[in-house]
Amino acid sequence: MTTFRSTVFQRAYSLMRKTGKSFAVCLSKAWQLYRLAKKMRNDIVEFTYEKADGTLRKAVGTLKDVGQFVKGTGNPATDKVFHYWDLEQAGFRCFKIENLVTIK
Repeated sequence: MTTFRSTVFQRAYSLMRKTGKSFAVCLSKAWQLYRLAKKMRNDIVEFTYEKADGTLRKAVGTLKDVGQFVKGTGNPATDKVFHYWDLEQAGFRCFKIENLVTIK
């Protein structure tokens, strides 16, 4: 059985391997991602992340009531990317977990 704590620590270790930053910094980012997912399951959340081209993207997303939009054609959830339903683009989007900047 996977607990939320093990998910947070898996993300933290993944961030540490990817970025080379200290475990404390990566653990803080992993908890930030956990809180983002928790908020999104119940509400609409504004957040910012860095896109692959280096620009910042301010997004408005949710994970609430999006089951009807899942087609089952994507990759299963991993600890390397964060998936969400983008309300502005009306579609699923994802970003690398190390690229999260802020949550409003």
